[in-house]
Amino acid sequence: MKDTINEQIEQLRASFYKISQYIGENPELGHEEWKASKILSDELSNHGFEVNLGTSGLPTAFDAVYDSGIAGPSIGFMAEYDALPELGHACGHNLIGTMAVAAGIGLSKVMKNCGGKVYVYGTPAEETRGGKVTMAEEGVFDHLDVAMMVHPLYRHEKSGSSLAMDAIQFEFFGKSAHAASSPHEGINALDAVIQTFNGINALRQHITPDARIHGIIPEGGNAANVVPDNAVAQFYVRAQQRSYLNELLEKVKNCAQGAALATGARLETSFYELSYDDLKTNETLSTTFTDNLIELGIKAEEIHEKGSGGSLDMGNVSHVVPSIHPYIKICDQPYVCHTKEFQEAAMSDQGFEGLMLGAKCMANTAYDVITNPDLLTKIKLEFEATKR
Repeated sequence: MKDTINEQIEQLRASFYKISQYIGENPELGHEEWKASKILSDELSNHGFEVNLGTSGLPTAFDAVYDSGIAGPSIGFMAEYDALPELGHACGHNLIGTMAVAAGIGLSKVMKNCGGKVYVYGTPAEETRGGKVTMAEEGVFDHLDVAMMVHPLYRHEKSGSSLAMDAIQFEFFGKSAHAASSPHEGINALDAVIQTFNGINALRQHITPDARIHGIIPEGGNAANVVPDNAVAQFYVRAQQRSYLNELLEKVKNCAQGAALATGARLETSFYELSYDDLKTNETLSTTFTDNLIELGIKAEEIHEKGSGGSLDMGNVSHVVPSIHPYIKICDQPYVCHTKEFQEAAMSDQGFEGLMLGAKCMANTAYDVITNPDLLTKIKLEFEATKR
């Protein structure tokens, strides 16, 4: 039956190539992915999926389901399709979105024989205000038995972990004054920002090695001879575990509060992007994916272990349903994501072959879950254990 799945995906090779190239040639920023959302959801509709647009109130999100009409597990594939400013699809989301659609369609062609439901979710704005965060909070994925997506990279990697992340903003309000003739009458908001950075820099000595704190000053005054009455600092605070991140975030807030107290500035704290949870890979599901990758011709020694790195809104999904987020090779050079070189790789023929491989492997893995009750039981038992 897996051969049939793979053949069905191959038969639609030309369509999937056209879609991935179209999305790549028409990059759209998060929550503006009108073209990508339409072409992906239209393709699913053309193959018998019931499509709903605007999931969770997100205009460019969608959810699509193919119901076999036979009782069985529910499988979820995640599609991403937002681009980066200036760099376009330098994270390969043109491949990710098309790959999820291809996997869903390929699996749907055999489901009358094995049962179950397959869902494809259009999840916008992964690079910024991750759509999966909102969708997970609203319970969109709660009914799934497993969820998966595949990300392009310069090598094959197993699903690993990611860093939980909070995007916090500190805005300080002071009092303007002439910086030369009457500085004593001013309250320097920029000084408060600088003191916040100094406090955080000192804090770094006393945090765990997995944690990261990095920030910018998007606003810091307009003229050197005017005491700045408004200044803003924005930080990403990350850690391996959400529990530790929550502790660390309080210490970062204390740095800003101390700076406000020292300078006399008023502080307002907010989150300028949605928070991401750490990715909890379901190792049973991950092993099944790796086994299928080997069956499709990839040598075991070519599949690397994955550590922690950036932050993913797939992490939020993994806290509500057993999930994986492995990586598929799309280039021979060690190009990293968010570069012009990686954008070119995502548009290359080799990049498309990675898309096809990932789609087949996801669909085959889903087939294993649907047809092997013992495997699904093991996946769920592991998931429940990690929640404790």
